[in-house]
Amino acid sequence: MGKAFDVIVVGARCAGSATAMLLSRRGYRVLAVDRASFPSDTVSTHILHPLAVGALARWGLLDRLAATGCPAIDTYVFDFGAFTISGAPGTEENPVAYCPRRTILDKLLVDAAAESGTEIREGFGVEEIVIEGERVVGIKGRSKHGSPVTEYADVVVGADGRHSMVSEAVRAEPYRERPCLLAGYYSYWRGLPMDGRFESYVRDRRAFAVAPTHDDLTLVIAGWPYAEFAENRKDVEGNYLKTIELAPEFAKRLRSATRVAPFAGTAVPNYFRKPFGHGWALVGDAGYNKDFVTAQGILDAFRDAELCAGALDESLSGARSFDDAMADYQRLRDERGAAMYDFTCELATLEPPPPELLRLLLAVQGNQAAMDGFARLNAGTILPAEFFAPDNTEAILAAAAAMAHGAAGSPRNDLQNRPA
Repeated sequence: MGKAFDVIVVGARCAGSATAMLLSRRGYRVLAVDRASFPSDTVSTHILHPLAVGALARWGLLDRLAATGCPAIDTYVFDFGAFTISGAPGTEENPVAYCPRRTILDKLLVDAAAESGTEIREGFGVEEIVIEGERVVGIKGRSKHGSPVTEYADVVVGADGRHSMVSEAVRAEPYRERPCLLAGYYSYWRGLPMDGRFESYVRDRRAFAVAPTHDDLTLVIAGWPYAEFAENRKDVEGNYLKTIELAPEFAKRLRSATRVAPFAGTAVPNYFRKPFGHGWALVGDAGYNKDFVTAQGILDAFRDAELCAGALDESLSGARSFDDAMADYQRLRDERGAAMYDFTCELATLEPPPPELLRLLLAVQGNQAAMDGFARLNAGTILPAEFFAPDNTEAILAAAAAMAHGAAGSPRNDLQNRPA
């Protein structure tokens, strides 16, 4: 039987739809399947950091997102209790972030893939990855009407999340694994205006974050160490609200709002998986995942979609061998993801910052350029190596010392008492 498709993408959310769309735009015959039908929801932090917004702009889709009424976010605020850091997360080219509902974002991406020529099959349950010898050659499954279907392609891309069937079938090798570190629950609240701000509150072994989303709603997510997951899930609402009460001023704001949805929550492992082999590739959470504390999942999915689609194009067009092109995909993915992976895993422990980091953070407050740098670090706009480079940290500490000297020994104003 001849191959009907060049590429089959299993999973059609952020990573899958983007990969399918980019390959279809290059002229390839692409099938994308998903057991879900769209629009539909999925557990997610929702944040589109500025570089992810930049990807939508490159793909010609940013105007579509803006037209849905999703509010832009131009300021990230980090409240550590004793002090607050407030900065701009983006660049001049990509200045803002968004926090779209996945019901809206995923549908937008699926539609864009279909418009680009991808055949989309919703409500499709994949039952088997077809392997001949050592090579993946297709999929078997059932359509939304229950009919058995087998399709073949040169490459099958697993964009099917942490519990990827493709990854399991090919026994994709994991590496740099870390266990679940943090458990988080979120809900949506009405009557909690954010004025273009993403706010993060860090306390002793607790943290929560707040961002505006569609329909005048606000996402509020709270988390605690994974060691407490089993006990705290017995009373999710109580533990969630106790966490919020650790920031009394925000808790007062929340008491004037109304929760309008059930709680959703999860805890996720941290890993890299080898993202390619004979006739297969992995993209998004199927190939690389880290804790949600830095909300990097959609940014990672978009980055990997561009890298993977570019590598597959090189292979399918005959410009390079599959192994060489995909090895570069893995190398670039890992190089761009490694430092943020380590930084995220450190944050996800919710342990107090070590003394040298606390000293740096205290020096950052009040220095707007440094605060912007810290916001960009957390947004993934710059890499940790850039922010923590010795010349940068020394300049921040020197500026703080000069400010303290200029204040003639007066204590520095606490930023939590200033408007951010």
